[in-house]
Amino acid sequence: MNRRIFLKNITTFTGGLIAIGAMPAAAFSLTGKKCRGKVLSKGKGVKGVVVSDGYSVITTDSLGKYEFEWNSDATAVFISTPAGYAFANENNIARHYRLVQDVMDKEVDFDLVPLNKSDNEHEFLIWADPQVKNMKDVGKMLKQSVPDVQNWVAAKTAGELLHGICVGDIVWDSHELFPQYEKAVAQMNIPFFSCIGNHDMDYNNGGDETSDDTFQKLYGPCDYSFNRGKVHYVVMDNVRYMGKDREYDGFFAERQLNWLKKDLSFVPADHLIIFCAHIPVHSGVKNKQDLYNVFGDRKVHIMTGHTHYHVNDLNNNIYEHNHGTVCGAWWTGPICTDGTPCGYGVYKVVGTELSWFYKSVGQKADHQISASVITTDSGTKQIVVNIWNYDPAWKNEYKVNGISKGSLEQFTGYDPVAYGAFLGPNMPAARGFAEPKLTDHLFRAVLPAEAKEVVITATDRFGKEYTLTHHVS
Repeated sequence: MNRRIFLKNITTFTGGLIAIGAMPAAAFSLTGKKCRGKVLSKGKGVKGVVVSDGYSVITTDSLGKYEFEWNSDATAVFISTPAGYAFANENNIARHYRLVQDVMDKEVDFDLVPLNKSDNEHEFLIWADPQVKNMKDVGKMLKQSVPDVQNWVAAKTAGELLHGICVGDIVWDSHELFPQYEKAVAQMNIPFFSCIGNHDMDYNNGGDETSDDTFQKLYGPCDYSFNRGKVHYVVMDNVRYMGKDREYDGFFAERQLNWLKKDLSFVPADHLIIFCAHIPVHSGVKNKQDLYNVFGDRKVHIMTGHTHYHVNDLNNNIYEHNHGTVCGAWWTGPICTDGTPCGYGVYKVVGTELSWFYKSVGQKADHQISASVITTDSGTKQIVVNIWNYDPAWKNEYKVNGISKGSLEQFTGYDPVAYGAFLGPNMPAARGFAEPKLTDHLFRAVLPAEAKEVVITATDRFGKEYTLTHHVS
C-alpha cells in the first residue's frame, strides 16, 4: 500500500547491486509542512492538472500552481498526466512523481511536453508477471518476450501513441533483478508504467506499511493515475502483506478507496476507466464490492495478472481481463497452466471504445486458438479446442472433412497439452509445483471415425475470425 517509507532503511540500486544506508525518521517529518509547486508546459502554467500525495487530490490553478499540506504518511507527490501530453519517463520507466526524500522543503515543479497529435486513438500493452527468479529467467525474458514487443512496436506507423503497463510480479522475490526488468523496459521502446505484485514486496521488514519500500524507491507511488485521450488509467496496489514471509491477501484499504473517489471526481463520467492491479479483483479481492461501488456505473476495464492463467470476467459495466503471463508457468515452457501461451494483452483505444487481442510470444497476432485430438475412455476420438481469450460474445464453428458440424460444446476441464506438461510433483522438471489449471475456455466435439481434417473457426466479439486446421492422425 502507498504509505510512509524509508524510516529505517533506504534501498537503492547501483549497477545491479543493492546498497542499504540508514536514514533517520526525523528527516521525513512532514507534519504541518506544505507541498507546493507548478505544472508547466513550454514555460507556461497548465490549469486543471490533478496533483496528489496519495491523500490530498487537487488541481492546479490558472497559473499552473498548486499547494496542499503533506499527509504525514505520504511517500511522493505525483501528477495525473493530462490528455494531450507525453508521459515523462527515464529509459521508458514512467516518472510522473517526485519522492518525498528528494523534495522536502522544496517547490516541486512538473514540466509537460505537448504531443504532436491527438491521443484519442492509441494502443497499450499489459504485461503480467514477468516474474524472473534468476539470470536464466532473465535471459528468456530478454531473448523471447522483449523481441516480441520490439517487433510489435516496429510494425506500427511512426508516431503512433503506444505505452505499456506491467501489472505486477516484476521479479520473483529476487530484488537484485529489478535492474534487469528496467533493461527489458528500456529495450521495448515505449513508456512503461509499473504496478506492485506480491513477489515485488519487501518481506520480513515489518507489516504492510513497510512492504513496498523498495518498489516505491524504484518506481514511485503504488497508487496513481494518468490520462490519454478520453481514457483515465488507474494503477493500484491490492496486495495486503500480513507481516510474515509470503502471507498476503487481496484487499483495498479505506485510505486507497478514498483516494480513488477523489481522483475519479475529476474524471468526466463518460470517459473510459482502465484500472490496473495485480491480484484479480473478481476472484481474489476480499472487499471487491467496495471497489465496484466506487466505480458506480462507469465503464471500466480491469487489468490483472497473478494467476498464471487467463480469464475474462464480465460483471455488468465492469470487464476484468485476468491475463495469461509473460513467464507462462514460471518460465518452464511456452504455455501457462491453462494452455494459454506465454504472452501479453494488446489493447486499442478509439475515443472511449476499447478493442483487444492476446499476443502469444513468438506467434503471429492471429494465433488465438489451439487444438488437440484425444482418445476417450470409450475409444472414440474427441477434438479439444482452447480459445484462451474467449468471452460470451465469441462464436465458433467446426468442419469435419469439409462439412460444417455447427458449434463446439463448451466445457470446464484441463487443456491436454498443459495436463501433459504440468501434472505431477516432478513436472515440469525445473519447477514441479506448477500444476494444470481447470478452465472453462475449452470446447470439444466427438469426431467420426472417418475424420481426417478438422477446421475450427473462432470469431471474437469484434467480428475478427481466426481459423485453425487440424489433421487427425
